[in-house]
This record gives sequence, structure tokens and C-alpha cells, in this order.
Amino acid sequence: MKGVKNYFKENAGILAALIVLCGALALLPSTHRAFVSSQNFFNVLRQISTNMFLACGMTMVIILGGIDLSVGSIIALAGCIEAGMVVHLNMPLPIALIIGMGIGLLVGMFNGLVISRTTIPAFIVTLATMNIAKGFAYVYTGGSPVRVMTDEWKFVGAGHVGIVPTPVIIMAVVLIITGIIMNKTRLGRHIYAVGGNVQAAEFSGIDVKKVKFLIHSYSGLMAGLAGVVLASRMYSGQPTAGEGAEMDAIAATVVGGTSMAGGSGKIGGTIIGALIIGFLNNGLNLMNVNSFWQYVVKGIVILGAVFVDFLRNRNKKS
Repeated sequence: MKGVKNYFKENAGILAALIVLCGALALLPSTHRAFVSSQNFFNVLRQISTNMFLACGMTMVIILGGIDLSVGSIIALAGCIEAGMVVHLNMPLPIALIIGMGIGLLVGMFNGLVISRTTIPAFIVTLATMNIAKGFAYVYTGGSPVRVMTDEWKFVGAGHVGIVPTPVIIMAVVLIITGIIMNKTRLGRHIYAVGGNVQAAEFSGIDVKKVKFLIHSYSGLMAGLAGVVLASRMYSGQPTAGEGAEMDAIAATVVGGTSMAGGSGKIGGTIIGALIIGFLNNGLNLMNVNSFWQYVVKGIVILGAVFVDFLRNRNKKS
């Protein structure tokens, strides 16, 4: 009970923002009828599932003091290779799923290896792998979608268990696992220690290289999972999938209260941040706002969240 009370206290501001956003969309004449339906609610949860997977890894990476720009391209590469395994090699779907997620893990491991063993900033490393993964996705597919139309294929991304979409169930499992890692394990404590002060973490005996490697690997794995789920939902592996997905993941993370300076943040805040981004996208679509303007709105939201983080950090120092 105390934990629930603390959760609401720590996230009061963004919870209020979520409530105001949902209230406005529920009351506006142009969105009221479509927004308040249960079908729309489940559709939003399905749509934000891929962003939530990315945001789980991104939260850890940003708390660590880094960034991962490669996750959007990993989505495309993982989905295309998974679809190719099924279409061209007649590989059983479960094995293709594992291979797709494994592609994400491998890219994440490469990121973690380079970042942990060199002084090259994570921004530069993941910017490079973003382009490499995107290039491989286009080379593998020739720039064309790899279509898979079977019922078995669509279950992971477009299926249901009862009335609950399959991606929502997967999302719940991922959130629980991520929460346990961050709050109940030694690795979770080490993430905060390294993000807060690398030198102090090293002096206290923490294997900083290992922590960076594991967290970037986990971020890659989450991107691989997002890739196979999104490919299933779109009935195809597409080299253009995941474009800009890293921005939504960063937005969910910083809106959820994770500091870009590293060392602080909670997965509980990221969940609310992802819901805000998801309902914001949904509301803008329901209002038929031009997609170009949607980029502007999301950019303003990200800038506002980072500015609030700046003010919070400045107040702490003073």
C-alpha cells in the first residue's frame, strides 16, 4: 500500500497530465464518441506496445547516462529477417521469432561492446549502428516488403487472447520483467550507481563495462521484440518500419521523468509517459490533424519534458 502511495506521489505531475489529456479527448465533440470506446482503448494499448518495449530498454540506457538511436532501425531489420526466414526458407514461425529477436540482441551486444570498451559516446555508436541496421534491412529486402499473410503469423501482433490483444499481454510481461530488474536486482542498483557517478561506481567495485554491455544488449533485445511484433501486426517485414521509433521511445522516457543527465528515473514513470504519447497520437489522429503537425506537437512535448528535467536538476543543485 505504501509503495502504491509513493508511486502516485512521485508521478503526480505526469499522472495529472495524462488525466487532463484523456479528459479533454473524452469531452471534445470531435473525438468523444470514438475515444471513449473500449475498442479504441485496446487499439491504443496495442499501438503503444512496441513503443513500450523500446522505452523499457531506453529508460535503462538513459539512466545509465547514454542513449540508443539504433532501436528504430533494429525494428526494421528484425522484422524483415523474421519474415524472410518464413517466406524464403519455410522456417517454423517460433524459430523465426527467436531469430528476429536474436538480431536485435546481437546489434545491442555490438553497441554495448563498443560503448563499454572504448570512450566513443553512445550517441555516435548507436547513430552508426542505426544506419548500418537500416542499410542491411534495405539490402536484404531490396527495398520491398516481405509479406506473410498466415493466421499463425498475425497472432503475435494482431491476435487476441479473449478480448485482450496479444501485444498487450506481452507488454505486461515485459514491464514486470523490467521492473524486477530495475528494482529488485543488483544489476538495477548498479545502473543507477553508474548513471549517477561512473568514477564512484568503479571505486565501489562495480564492473561498469559489464553493466553498460548488459543494458545496451537488453535495449537491443527489446527493439528486436518490437520488430517481430510490429511485423506481425503489419503482415509483413518492411524496411521502412520503425522510422522515428527511437524518438517516441525517448519521448516516453523523458516525459516519464527519467533524467537525461542519468542516474534517476523509474519504469513506472516511463509507463505513464508512453501512455501520454500513445493517447496524444491517438487524439491527434481522431482530430484528423495533419501528420506533419503531429511531429511538431510531439517535438514540443519532448522539449517541454526536457526543460522540466533541466529545472528539476537546477533546483537540486541550488
